[in-house]
Amino acid sequence: MTSKERFDLTINHKQPDKLVVDFGSTAVTGIHVLAVENLRRHYGLEYKPVRVIEPYQMLGEVDQELIAAIGIDVIGAWGRNNMFGIYNQQPFKEFETFWGQKVLMPEGFHTSYDNNGDLLIYPEGDLTVAPSARMPKASYFTDAIIRQELIEEDKLDPIDNLEEFGLVSEVELAFWKNATQKARATGKAVIAGLGGTALGDIALIPGIQMKHPKGIRDITEWYMSTIMRPDYVTAIFDRQIEIAIENFRRLHEVIGDNIDAVFICGTDFGTQDSTFCAPEQFDELWLPYYRRINDWMHANTNWKSFKHSCGAVESFMSRFIEAGFDIINPVQIAAKGMEAAHLKKTYGKNLVFWGGGIDTQKTLPYKTPEQVREEVLSLCDIFAKDGGFVFNTVHNIQANVPVENIVAMVDAIKEFNGDNR
Repeated sequence: MTSKERFDLTINHKQPDKLVVDFGSTAVTGIHVLAVENLRRHYGLEYKPVRVIEPYQMLGEVDQELIAAIGIDVIGAWGRNNMFGIYNQQPFKEFETFWGQKVLMPEGFHTSYDNNGDLLIYPEGDLTVAPSARMPKASYFTDAIIRQELIEEDKLDPIDNLEEFGLVSEVELAFWKNATQKARATGKAVIAGLGGTALGDIALIPGIQMKHPKGIRDITEWYMSTIMRPDYVTAIFDRQIEIAIENFRRLHEVIGDNIDAVFICGTDFGTQDSTFCAPEQFDELWLPYYRRINDWMHANTNWKSFKHSCGAVESFMSRFIEAGFDIINPVQIAAKGMEAAHLKKTYGKNLVFWGGGIDTQKTLPYKTPEQVREEVLSLCDIFAKDGGFVFNTVHNIQANVPVENIVAMVDAIKEFNGDNR
């Protein structure tokens, strides 16, 4: 079977010949740039600076050489700009990180340092405006800088929180057409984050790509607004989804079947032990909008719908199904109520589990390679039956995970597949 054939069976809950494997296709299934370099060294690939494909989390590009070495079946079609609104294609320049790694950044990635020596990052790379993110010198990724203006209740206008949502341009349409054609030509399954459909994702609320964000841009204030200002939030969501559906219509005309899945939303609803909101609030505030975008997509395209939510979201699984999501990620198996066998038995006929292949909080970074192997094989036994499982870790692989543990995970996947690639 080809990767695409294997994926098509898996996503439709049919048993493929082997596990479908993803590392690096999205901003929530990726590998930190340092771990990518360590993997390249392990597999004997020629040294080259690794491209940072997503600078907010410092995720590295998993290129065709590493795709072949690991045995990956899914690739991502990435957008024209990165999360800072910077053109994310060639030409690139070398950039040295705090940990001494030389990486490739887009030419427009301009930075400075504050008095503590922390790295400051700017929206659209514009050094004349206030920075929108900071990378502490002891860190391996960045934090948003909250630039919340004074909130005057009588002047709040939902349009301010819609500034980043607009109709897709002809330039962007041409870019997506080319990017998805190239991705499809690899013979892999393809997933894309087309943008504009994330409802209240706190990674996006601060507007790190915007020079002067208006509206509610403080994360704490946004969470409070879902209770204090529900009409304001629903007004944003209502217009946002209208724009998103029109954009999907335009994008589908140029993309067609060159993608298989769309990363719809990364809004987290779970903590380690519970949920951020009651299920009833999800039903009122989020579910109708998710259903609108998913219903349109299923009625007009062959694309599958990918939802990311960390945490203990077992009580939301039936709601994700009702909202029309085909895929759930990252499947945080160590969170309360998220036992693998229960999830598979209860929801496995309706949801594809994309992730959950190994715990990234305790097992992958801290246990032995043999313990990594045992956990991978055990979880694959549970999740892989009757399809509906794309192997990935529980969220991104972080910087200092021992490379021998990552390799033990990859080798366990190959062992499960009976594959000596």
